[in-house]
Amino acid sequence: MPDTADLTFPAALAEVFAIGFEWNWDEDTDESTGCDFEPYEQFEAPERTAWWFRLWTGNDEVDGAEFRFFGSTGAGDYAGCWLVRPDMPLAAQPIVYVGSEGETGVIARDLGDLLWIFANGSGPAEAFGQPTVDTAPNDEFRAIAERHAPGRNRSTAQIVADARNEYPGFSAFIDSLCR
Repeated sequence: MPDTADLTFPAALAEVFAIGFEWNWDEDTDESTGCDFEPYEQFEAPERTAWWFRLWTGNDEVDGAEFRFFGSTGAGDYAGCWLVRPDMPLAAQPIVYVGSEGETGVIARDLGDLLWIFANGSGPAEAFGQPTVDTAPNDEFRAIAERHAPGRNRSTAQIVADARNEYPGFSAFIDSLCR
């Protein structure tokens, strides 16, 4: 398992987060543009994950140690790595979405796939909730994805479908932790 004491992002994730995300809501049209995603400065500390994960699940016996969260939405939805692949580095772990209203799902098989979601113009919430919606590609994120995950360019819908096919039991796993 990856070292959970090290809160440093992998280089590719740090590059994307240094650029940042823009999100705008147009009250007149009731539509948004960009990605509703706020990356953290480092992975969330395990104590903080334990605190909110216990609240979210209603289960004082869990601590969320199998996750490394790296950001959230304005509504409080979380995105992070699910440490389910033993002996694999953090960048090889699947990326999950945990919504503030109980929604859960795997959105990318690994960090490389997440880079292409970002390059396609989506964030974790958009990939989870509307993976088939056309979004404006992000050229800066695309350059990072091409450098760190060359040859893996696919649509967000395909990336999410591949992840859900590989990890069909994620939501049931989370449900089993809830009280």
